[in-house]
Amino acid sequence: MSDPSDSLHIVASGTVLGADIEGLDLRQPLDDASFAKVEGAWLDHQVLRFRSQTLDNAQLAAFSARFGVLDLAPITATGEPPVPSQPEIAVISNVVENGRAKGSLGNSELVWHQDMSYNELPPKASLLYGIEVPETGGETLFHSLYTAFEALPEELKARIAGLTCKHDATRNSSGQLRHGYAESYSNEERPGAIHPMVIRHPGSGRQALCIGRRPNAWITGLPDDESDALLDEIWSYVENGGVHWAQSWQKGDVMLWDNRCVLHRRERLDPAVRRHMHRTQVQAEQRPRAA
Repeated sequence: MSDPSDSLHIVASGTVLGADIEGLDLRQPLDDASFAKVEGAWLDHQVLRFRSQTLDNAQLAAFSARFGVLDLAPITATGEPPVPSQPEIAVISNVVENGRAKGSLGNSELVWHQDMSYNELPPKASLLYGIEVPETGGETLFHSLYTAFEALPEELKARIAGLTCKHDATRNSSGQLRHGYAESYSNEERPGAIHPMVIRHPGSGRQALCIGRRPNAWITGLPDDESDALLDEIWSYVENGGVHWAQSWQKGDVMLWDNRCVLHRRERLDPAVRRHMHRTQVQAEQRPRAA
């Protein structure tokens, strides 16, 4: 009897991260052998792409849940989940119909970030499914935090070993103030989780930076000016390290990335083009741990 996983092919991008997974219809439940190949490729390549998928909400949630327990999506201003029938799904969209936004984040530019790192237990995985995508523009850009750590001079690695950083909870990755927070805080009082700056990835065993987002971050215990100078130095290796994967979207693309060791961002969107996506996130089993 043939092994269903034999039809699955992993095509590496040839760059620092990223691979295409070919030969899978994500509408169908994954057998254990196929899932083991996908999970192994995810740990190896950090970012995976599955093209030409046609998923309904339940199928997207079912595939996502193979990686672990799903987070519930943030509720909307009405107090309801974005997709009431599938409360794990968040809607990322710039589409406005009848004066009402169909999803979050709109057309704003997003800075480099890890998803929800301001939580004590950030998600280990994020999945994004392209339902409506522009012909050009709207790329999602990725950067490896393994590579960012490896690029640091040994003196800087030694300097940040054992340091922790507070990740700001008050604003999202487009800089918008979240509901219920004040406009400004001192670093000591600002809400947000504190994580080690260098972690040991629980799946790969590799060291990675854990830096969330640059705006409003604080290296705990340091004076503000010293913290800002050290963070700016660390982030310069990300900013100068380039984009490691530029995802040019096609309708039906599913992107899966490891939120523990990957940054992502996007450029500002053209309001004249529609970009509508569904996102799920997978809970981690443990908090980020120091290397």
